[in-house]
Amino acid sequence: MCGSALRRLARAYEADPDRRRDLLQEIHVELWRSLRLFDGRCALQTWVYRVAHNVAAGHILRMRRASARLVDLDALEREPGFVDGEARADRQHLVSRLLDRIYRLKPLDRQVILLYLEGEPAAAIAEITGLSVVNVATKIHRIKRLLGGMHAGE
Repeated sequence: MCGSALRRLARAYEADPDRRRDLLQEIHVELWRSLRLFDGRCALQTWVYRVAHNVAAGHILRMRRASARLVDLDALEREPGFVDGEARADRQHLVSRLLDRIYRLKPLDRQVILLYLEGEPAAAIAEITGLSVVNVATKIHRIKRLLGGMHAGE
């Protein structure tokens, strides 16, 4: 996982630029601190993703804002106008809306979709998150549907 991927991960977990820099620093510190624990049972990139996502998920749980509530996939799907109209928006607006929706997902769902958007295969996502490959594929399908069919190439 290169520096740009870590920056994208931090951006997807934290909207505020100052807190995003803090999160990125927390990720780097934790990677450095835990590097001696890397035992080679998985690819180094998989391990880096796991550490980075765990730090980011912990950050979200600590920084939860009173006004912004995290929702599960079913509640998000019921939200009025969730999918309608996105096709008419420009690319920047779509990315902004996508990130807004990703910010509102619970940490595990956010982790799954972010790894998917980074191009990780379901098997790698399963290894990182501890979910089964089938569960990962199901979550990706549901989240993509909820996000209006957006994916990394759009």
